Amino acid sequence: MSEQTAEEMGLRGRLYGYVGPIAAVLVTVASLWLFHQMTAGLRLQDIKTAIGAMQWSGILLALVATAASYCALATYDILACHIVAPGKVPWRDAALSGMSGYAFSNFLGFHLFTGGAVRFRTYSRSGLDAAEIGQVVLLSWMGLWLAFTTLVGLALVVDPEGVPLLRLLHASADRIVGLAVVAALVGLFVFAGPEGREARVFSWRIPLPRRSMLLLQLLVGVLDLLASASVLYVLLPADAQPGTVLFLTVYMSAVILGSISHVPGGIGVFEATLIAGLGMQGRADILASLLAYRLIYYFLPFLIAVVALAAAEAGIVRGKLAARFVGPSRAIKALVPLVAATVVFISGFVLLLSGATPGVPDRLQTLKGWLPLSVVESSHFLGSLVGLALLVVAHGLHRRLFSAWALAVAMLFAGAFLSIVKGLDWEEALTLSFAAVFLLLSREAFYRRAPQRISRLSWEWLGLVALTLVATIWLGFFSYSHVEYSNELFWQFAWSGEAPRFLRATVGLVAATLALGVAVAINRPPAKTKRRSETEPGAIAAVVATSPDTQANVAFLGDKEFLWSPDGTAFLMYGRAGGSLVSMGDPVGDPEQVEDLVWQFRDMADREAARAVFYAVRPDNLPLYLDMGYALLKLGEVARVDLSNFTLEGPKNQEIRYAARRAAKEKLVFEVVPRSDVPAIMNELQHVSDAWLQEKGGSEKGFSLGRFDPAYLSHFDCAVMRDNDNRIVAFANIWRSGGMNEMSVDLMRYLPGVSKVLMDALFVRLLLYAKEQGYRWFNLGAAPLSGLSDHALASRWNRMATFVFRHGDDFYHFEGLRAFKDKFSPVWTPQYLACPGGLNIPQVLLDVNALISGGIGRLIGSSARRPKRRNSNVPEIA
Repeated sequence: MSEQTAEEMGLRGRLYGYVGPIAAVLVTVASLWLFHQMTAGLRLQDIKTAIGAMQWSGILLALVATAASYCALATYDILACHIVAPGKVPWRDAALSGMSGYAFSNFLGFHLFTGGAVRFRTYSRSGLDAAEIGQVVLLSWMGLWLAFTTLVGLALVVDPEGVPLLRLLHASADRIVGLAVVAALVGLFVFAGPEGREARVFSWRIPLPRRSMLLLQLLVGVLDLLASASVLYVLLPADAQPGTVLFLTVYMSAVILGSISHVPGGIGVFEATLIAGLGMQGRADILASLLAYRLIYYFLPFLIAVVALAAAEAGIVRGKLAARFVGPSRAIKALVPLVAATVVFISGFVLLLSGATPGVPDRLQTLKGWLPLSVVESSHFLGSLVGLALLVVAHGLHRRLFSAWALAVAMLFAGAFLSIVKGLDWEEALTLSFAAVFLLLSREAFYRRAPQRISRLSWEWLGLVALTLVATIWLGFFSYSHVEYSNELFWQFAWSGEAPRFLRATVGLVAATLALGVAVAINRPPAKTKRRSETEPGAIAAVVATSPDTQANVAFLGDKEFLWSPDGTAFLMYGRAGGSLVSMGDPVGDPEQVEDLVWQFRDMADREAARAVFYAVRPDNLPLYLDMGYALLKLGEVARVDLSNFTLEGPKNQEIRYAARRAAKEKLVFEVVPRSDVPAIMNELQHVSDAWLQEKGGSEKGFSLGRFDPAYLSHFDCAVMRDNDNRIVAFANIWRSGGMNEMSVDLMRYLPGVSKVLMDALFVRLLLYAKEQGYRWFNLGAAPLSGLSDHALASRWNRMATFVFRHGDDFYHFEGLRAFKDKFSPVWTPQYLACPGGLNIPQVLLDVNALISGGIGRLIGSSARRPKRRNSNVPEIA
């Protein structure tokens, strides 16, 4: 793979990474535009009046419905834990985990990373492994989707004409679709049976509970949807309450669209969908109802969860109550940085909203007798700038930075003081003070000492800040839409001149945001370039030459960075992917430096807010990774042939003996080309490699596997097989370890159709050559996913990997590769992946795959292009 191709792939990957943020920006902008259209002609005072006119009875009913909905959400987790791991998780822990998880995920969005993190922390303490926790999450969502599908199907059957969003073709056709949906659900219940069973969808294995539990999940899901929809329904004005079927269907559609939009809490998307679906544009009372719904159903549970988290941090709750409540609450401490960033971001938004909306006239009159106008004007302007600064500092809190924590606390107290001075806004001051106290209680979560630099602000976060500012400016112009605009407004200073204050603050905020963007663009440190091995060839070669493991030679591949020991006698090589720093194997070099390098690498990843991952590590160092609290996943086994005992004689070696004799009859000649002569045959090697890749329909790998790169291959001797015409028909570059301990090969390619025994013969000659050279071992490489236990009591990872090993030949010839290496009677040694456990594991596996195969898309794509397996003795070798 050329450098240009690698750079193009990296650029393509970075572009794909922007798809999600760009989509979220477009959805948010579209939502704001829709709101602008829907609120044309309305005034902020109209909405305030509508809020004041809301009936307390409706608010109390909404609170009751919210409590019922969150009880149903808690029941999702209780049922899921009972199905997956009966008796392991106390129902109180499951209930609190479900409530708090949904409180965070409903408000923050990104359900997997927020609600999933809460569940992992709770359930891992109860002895559930990552696979079981994943099943709990899946089953808890199943109830919601069962209820949604059931209600939509029944709506199509009962009254398709009454639900405009579900009109597909014709009423009769819609009823047929509805009947099909209901029939599918009935079939699902029949399929589950009285004892439950496992459903397979493509490569997914979904455990279905027994029929009675499935029915209970459906009933809980219906209760949840009815209760959550009732929260909004009772808040709507009486004349705006449509038919139950229509409202419920529109409500569910708005919830689903809000969830898949990736906008936190679906804000804007939910409101626009619901208003458009019900046809209630231009009504202030509808907007007031939606605002009240947000506060009651989303913000209030989130606030309660934050207070519970603060109580757990402060150790306020003790005794028996602590055993029942604070114990599970500690499970959500991992969310402290995210929650703190959200609280500070909201605090900044509150200050911006305050600066964009009119104050209370009576309070301004009170201030008039105590403070000069210049102080009020300055406080208003500075308050808006502090609000913008809080949006920026929240980014550092998410990264656990101590400097961001200290700045946030100072600015929150400053914002509280400015809120009082600019308009006696005690509600804002109380909100900001509460946020500051929460940060003070959460001090231990912010321990990273890296400075909070503007240049480290991500473009995604800067875009979020810009969108928040756009929403604030829109609200300001909406609030003062009755004020006739003129240039003179900017220079009017008066106690009643709130519109001019807003305009001056807006100019300051826009200027500050533009300056922030310029600072990020100009001062942003250049993207880290991977330090290619050519920059330190002597140092790398010197350490590799001392390693007893041939895997160290992958350091010459040039796609890794290096962490060196202080004395330069050892290094750890690693790559970056997603949120992971992935070490390729254990440290290489002086054994005395191994432990220090591993901990240095862990500390470096922690400072960068990344996961430290150790890929393909040996059993010798497993205690070190266990001391870190890491999970260990067995990746497979490495085949090593003891050359002192290797021979072609004996009945068990009949197959490889036949391959050697057959190759001799076919006049295939083995030769080892010295490293100095490899460049002269590079064109022939390229021809063989290209033909092999075309035949296999695959693509070049990297990181742990070699690729065809002339610079890389020039580091090694090369074993070749030539035919009767002196043509190179197969080759493999030779890896040598230090101390004559081990020999191995990395890149192995051959011309298709030359001989059925070609690769067998090449390996036979390589083993005999290594034995003649005096090496003790020949490393045949790894057999992925082999040697794992599929016992009923084994871990879920082992059983899943064993299933893939046995049935995954359409993607990779796992069993064939193991069988090929077994011909040489090797000694099998396990190798492992060490990484943070729980819900980190799926992302770690994706990151490692991205380093080796270029991503899951390339892996599946190349597997789809790979020809069907034929009966051949030639293995699939990369």
